[in-house]
Amino acid sequence: MASTDSLTVRLKAAGGARRFSVRLLRQGTGYPFADEARALGIAPGRLAWRREVALCLDGVPWVVARSVAPLFALRGHRLYALGETSLGSWLFAQPGLVRGPLEVTRAPPRFVTAPSLWGRRSVFCHGRLALLVQEYFLPAMAEALALPAA
Repeated sequence: MASTDSLTVRLKAAGGARRFSVRLLRQGTGYPFADEARALGIAPGRLAWRREVALCLDGVPWVVARSVAPLFALRGHRLYALGETSLGSWLFAQPGLVRGPLEVTRAPPRFVTAPSLWGRRSVFCHGRLALLVQEYFLPAMAEALALPAA
């Protein structure tokens, strides 16, 4: 079963006294990867909103994430204004939010050069908004929390 709270909440709890921050890497319109378009049910080659961030504890990235949404679905949602605010803090505050199934991968992220231990993604739906959220967990998190590498 998927969690019902945001990764931000879980990272803050796991980080203890460490300071949580979001580092905005890139944001804007562009073409999603073919598998992202399929997951969102949009035609390949259609422009989408993309946001890439690093979720950091004491300035050290623990997770890198990429969110993708069809442009037509953004009307009424000010996701482009999030800046360095956590997407999860907005997303999980939406009444009626529906989270699709989680997909897990061991493949590294394609949007940054960073080794990852594993990644996950799911589509969140809120009204007409469909938002693909992809998160990749980095070795720094496992080291800081003394987690097994596999």
